[in-house]
Amino acid sequence: MADQQRPETPDEQGEPTSEEPIKQRKNGLYPGVSDELAENMRTGWADTELRDLEPVPQAGRTAERRAKLSARFPGERLVIPAGNLKTRSNDTEYPFRSSVEYAYLTGNQTEDGVLVMEPTAGGHEAVLYLLPRSNRENGEFWLDGQGELWVGRRHSLTEAERLYGLPCRDVRTVADVLREARGDVRVVRGHDAGVEAALADKTTAERDEELRVFLSEMRLVKDDFEVGELQKAVDSTVRGFEDVVRVLDKAEATSERYIEGTFFLRARVEGNDVGYGSICAAGPHATTLHWVRNDGPVRSGDLLLLDAGVETHTLYTADVTRTLPISGRFTDLQRKIYDAVYDAQEAGIAAVQPGAKYLDFHHAAQRVLAERLVEWGLVEGPVERVLELGLQRRWTLHGTGHMLGMDVHDCAVARRETYAEGTLEPGMCLTVEPGLYFQLDDLTVPEEYRGIGVRIEDDILVTEDGNRNLSAALPRRSDEVEAWMARLRG
Repeated sequence: MADQQRPETPDEQGEPTSEEPIKQRKNGLYPGVSDELAENMRTGWADTELRDLEPVPQAGRTAERRAKLSARFPGERLVIPAGNLKTRSNDTEYPFRSSVEYAYLTGNQTEDGVLVMEPTAGGHEAVLYLLPRSNRENGEFWLDGQGELWVGRRHSLTEAERLYGLPCRDVRTVADVLREARGDVRVVRGHDAGVEAALADKTTAERDEELRVFLSEMRLVKDDFEVGELQKAVDSTVRGFEDVVRVLDKAEATSERYIEGTFFLRARVEGNDVGYGSICAAGPHATTLHWVRNDGPVRSGDLLLLDAGVETHTLYTADVTRTLPISGRFTDLQRKIYDAVYDAQEAGIAAVQPGAKYLDFHHAAQRVLAERLVEWGLVEGPVERVLELGLQRRWTLHGTGHMLGMDVHDCAVARRETYAEGTLEPGMCLTVEPGLYFQLDDLTVPEEYRGIGVRIEDDILVTEDGNRNLSAALPRRSDEVEAWMARLRG
């Protein structure tokens, strides 16, 4: 990685001051910048302003969302930050991923951005504060670590106005604007410490949480654009699973990381990233729910539990799990356990209907799993007793699903009465993902069960007349899985 120099110390407005010396790395290779070089770097650059930009596809939708937000909090200033870069180590940063609330309301994903909704007599005026093009006069564009010659071109504020349909201003002025704000203010916390500091004497945790909860509940029902993005995410995820099956022999020669890398390639080629850390759990690692170390062996005869999802460029993610026989064929015991989970998932999916209670799909799937555990003699019945006491949870462990969207566990801070205890509506999207997990050290089950973990997960859209499985292109039934794997492996 190249060794960039640092510009002058910024003043209060964020502009480097000419009086301050250029800050150098302690072990930088250049002692400074000559006047001649500085003058040379100021000139000779072509005009690159983009004048034919079209609005981002979701611009109309984001305007509707802001209007809904405005109606909920009349007369109050609302502040929604994108967030800042986070240091990975020393002077390197993690790839930036905008806060969901900010991207949902603007369509923009750049670091340091802030959406401010100023109250007006008729609602709100939304203003987007962004970092403008790098300054070429003071050398910022080539001396600063985040200058455009180091990290790439930014949109000008004029370009951003065309893209997002909002007035755009320099984000280096936003702290002063917020400090001078009068009246009621709410901010989405946890993303930008500088913004929160500017509002420290104007906000309360309780009021800010109300804003955060409302924005979470706004996302419970997806519009047509969002459903389309979720389908894109799922379709890319299906191709990523196919990629993995084709290279299982290479994974056997290396480790679970070959599987992780293979899926990640598809996510980066067709989307923004993976929507969460891929779980590439072979053998007994499949009994660890969030196994993301992905450093274990991949052995023929074992199962591979692959839980992964592609995130689109608009930040919508899939979340799909398949449990695959690495050899291409289930053993009798593996098939028995897999088929039980499949039957549970079938019952859960069938319960996803408009007007149904959200928890219905969970209860339906858990009942099937409890029935099988009693049938196999692993827990004493009757089934009603098992469910009442939750005894099946020793081997089922987790809930049967969750909302899905711009977060893999979307709408997580919605009120319980509108989410877990709520009613399903058309446009809601959730996962259905029952599982059975028999730990290696579980002495309550026969030895041959130990180390087997099975989960099957699909992304289900609630429709007007039932549901649609967005990930139906991936086979689920055990015999179909085997035929699919055989076909892909040639």
